[in-house]
Amino acid sequence: MNEVLRRLGIEEVNPGAWAGSAIDGATGEVVSSTNPSTGEVLAKVSLAGTREYEVVVSRAQEAFERWRMLPAPKRGEIVRQMGQAMRAQKDDLGALVTMEVGKILSEGLGEVQESIDMADLAVGMSRQLFGLSMHSERAGHRMYEQWHPLGVVGCITAFNFPNAVWAWNAMVALIAGDAVIWKPSLKAPLTAIATHKMCDAVLAEHGFSGLLGLIIGGDADVGETMIADSRLPLISATGSTRMGKRVNQVVAGRLGRCLLELGGNNAIIVEPDADLDLAIRGVAFGAVGTAGQRCTTTRRLFVHSSIAKEFTDRLVAAYRQVPIGDPMKSDTLMGPLIDDDAVRMYTEGIEAIKAEGGEVLVGGDVLDRAGSFVTPTIVRGRPDMQIVQHEIFVPILYVFEYDSIEDAIRWQNDVPQGLSSAIFTDSFRKAERFLAHHGSDCGIANVNIGTSGAEIGGAFGGEKETGGGREAGSDSWKAYMRRQTCTLNWSTDLPLAQGVKFDI
Repeated sequence: MNEVLRRLGIEEVNPGAWAGSAIDGATGEVVSSTNPSTGEVLAKVSLAGTREYEVVVSRAQEAFERWRMLPAPKRGEIVRQMGQAMRAQKDDLGALVTMEVGKILSEGLGEVQESIDMADLAVGMSRQLFGLSMHSERAGHRMYEQWHPLGVVGCITAFNFPNAVWAWNAMVALIAGDAVIWKPSLKAPLTAIATHKMCDAVLAEHGFSGLLGLIIGGDADVGETMIADSRLPLISATGSTRMGKRVNQVVAGRLGRCLLELGGNNAIIVEPDADLDLAIRGVAFGAVGTAGQRCTTTRRLFVHSSIAKEFTDRLVAAYRQVPIGDPMKSDTLMGPLIDDDAVRMYTEGIEAIKAEGGEVLVGGDVLDRAGSFVTPTIVRGRPDMQIVQHEIFVPILYVFEYDSIEDAIRWQNDVPQGLSSAIFTDSFRKAERFLAHHGSDCGIANVNIGTSGAEIGGAFGGEKETGGGREAGSDSWKAYMRRQTCTLNWSTDLPLAQGVKFDI
């Protein structure tokens, strides 16, 4: 077995349910985690079912009852130690991310660093769970609000960020006083197991093992059970819009809360006054990074007609120089797609684009080698192409020309998704026009940086079919807590609000 896996405690066949320690029993079905660069099976996981799910939930509930009584700054100190645990094993955990999902090593390490940073941010949040104080209209009364833990939170994550997206949720939920049950993608279960084990070890030292639960199972049994479970007041789900609509429907049906991070169809606008060297780099990373498998991947590029030929020619030349191959090598800039299904999505997407009149300028090829490798692709098209309305989760970039900033912003907004957006310009007025309330309709709007690579200090999320959720920074902790408004009467009278009289 690979030494990285051994150091992280990954076995050849791993249990699919963890609540502190591994839970015996499984459905009998086994899934393999495969290195998409080589096709090599890294290890296997015995999938858990509803019986194991019940054990995970009951242990999380028990641990939550004690955890919520711990003062928030004390909870923050334990979260800080989780960050330290990940920092101590950052190299191995980052390498595992690269081996399991195929992103280049600097991105794998960067993802773990994001989780470490998220722990640090959550420590600060643990001392800033503020409630407002309000003036009462009634004499001798005081009004204020306070925030309480929600309970056991469900966290469903996708394959492309198998470590960081969980940390966005779990680190904040923990300082808020919640327990967290994690259902990771079946395409990246090993990273989840390794991450869970090192963080639960910290909790165990403080007597809270089981506060974090891990359940690796199918959508039909574990997934549906989880989203329908009224014991989980909040479900945070990251994935496709189709998946998010199902989660939202079921959770809303029981009047629970959803935090959704769904599809992105992100665009960059390049103005004639832009720093074109900067813009080329921003577009290239946004479109090619993680082999186009980020929710913030740049999928649409609007270039002003006066610079369209120059900029497109330069971008095509840059694409032809992208080193594709083993993501563990330092000179590789693009690794593989996650699996053969993604390769089929890539080829079918290109055929659909051609059928609507799109012209492939560069790329469009499946590489004849072991692993799921394709070439990054640029397509010249029209904004009104039907295929443009849909996110294809692969490295395909559409290029469109425009004549006015108003047209570019309107076309950028004319898709169902609303996650990330960017403009490259040196014009103050155009930048402000883009950021105005009638500008970009996305949850993220950037100037002179690309659509990808958000920092954890800001709230991350999008509008429309992206789901409306906000995670990580700012005041995102409020999603994991319940607000309570309190009024205290310290007078000897009982006046009613709005001057209502009710004397007995």
